[in-house]
Amino acid sequence: MPIAMSREEFEDAVGDALDTIPQELLDRLDNVAITVEDEPAPGSAPGLLGLYVGVPLTARDSGYGLGNLPDHIYIFRGPLTRYCRSREELLQQIRVTVLHEIGHHFGISDERLHELGWG
Repeated sequence: MPIAMSREEFEDAVGDALDTIPQELLDRLDNVAITVEDEPAPGSAPGLLGLYVGVPLTARDSGYGLGNLPDHIYIFRGPLTRYCRSREELLQQIRVTVLHEIGHHFGISDERLHELGWG
């Protein structure tokens, strides 16, 4: 059974997760938007909790930024509320998911993020 959390509460939890990130890392985020969506797109991998879409900082070259749309981090409310068994677990998993997707923005692979305990 999904954990009950309004969209506003969920968005606040994402904001709280961002507040736990050291400012020097937040300052290095470049041209990225973070959005809460209720569900991933149809056909997405089952159990997808978040998604980074863009060009990681490690792959950008001198031509980046000339007309590029912002990178996007999506945090999926529905899968997260279904994945967790308690409100406390949900808050922790929101934080892990936000950090995991930010890690992709910095060019860190899924394998390395799992080794580090972020996903």
